[in-house]
Amino acid sequence: MKINLENVSLDSSSGPNSFAKKLHKYMNTDLCSIGSFSDPDIYLCFIESQRRSFDKPIYQRLDGIYFNTSQNYNLQNANIKRIYNMADGVIFQSVFNQRLISKFFGEHKNHTVIHNGADMETIMQVSPLPLDRYEKLWSCASSWRPHKRLGENIRYFLEHSSEQDGLMVAGSVPQVEKVKHDRIHYVGTLNQKQLFALYKKSDYFLHLAWLDHCPNVVVDARACGCKIICSSAGGTIEIAGSNAIVIQEDEWNFEPVELYSPPAMNFDKKISIGGDSQLDMSIVANKYKDFILGV
Repeated sequence: MKINLENVSLDSSSGPNSFAKKLHKYMNTDLCSIGSFSDPDIYLCFIESQRRSFDKPIYQRLDGIYFNTSQNYNLQNANIKRIYNMADGVIFQSVFNQRLISKFFGEHKNHTVIHNGADMETIMQVSPLPLDRYEKLWSCASSWRPHKRLGENIRYFLEHSSEQDGLMVAGSVPQVEKVKHDRIHYVGTLNQKQLFALYKKSDYFLHLAWLDHCPNVVVDARACGCKIICSSAGGTIEIAGSNAIVIQEDEWNFEPVELYSPPAMNFDKKISIGGDSQLDMSIVANKYKDFILGV
């Protein structure tokens, strides 16, 4: 059985493409090959495709759709919805993701929810970052856009850490957004193994993003042993772990919203509702295979 990865670049480090690399690693078996084929048996499309038609069954993996009122979200969603309506099956990353897309596109006749997984094999091979400067290390990582709320991550750290703690911020951060502090360090863009090393050294991982779907960085950080600190608004709580610190926010009604103007957070509203999702990518890959092959 040959499964063609549609709209995937295995050379890219973006969230969807990095997940595709893990599927490529763990789904390839004697009975199932996943990659790039000219004559596949099945297509697995990440988000959307420019093909007008498919001669074989197509399954769509969705990590979210557009709903930012500052953009033309209907136009941005048009091709994604076209593939959604064509798909023989749809894989959502989270229950939050499924509820959102069903609200906008209608409920799909054949769908499932499979949370993202971590490459446990590679994580086991990586040593923690050799840093002994701090009593406890905090970290956060993202492609920093306004709804990822870097400022709130930093504010939470400054309000809840001790004078012996430090924060490492991974990812490209504009100079104007950098809060200068002798215990906050901006380490720029890191490769996957460097991120694993940072997470394995970290005690806490901050991800206070608003309306995020199923962030791979949270899955990876939790797999490396971090305690997750996140928002209740979105799908992150489904993968954050039962020991996560969750900041409660107003429930979203799944209507279009100005995404890049997220509300300020009240850190006093802490709840414990983090979910223990499956972390092992080998098991996650089997769930993909079973759904796609109809097992």
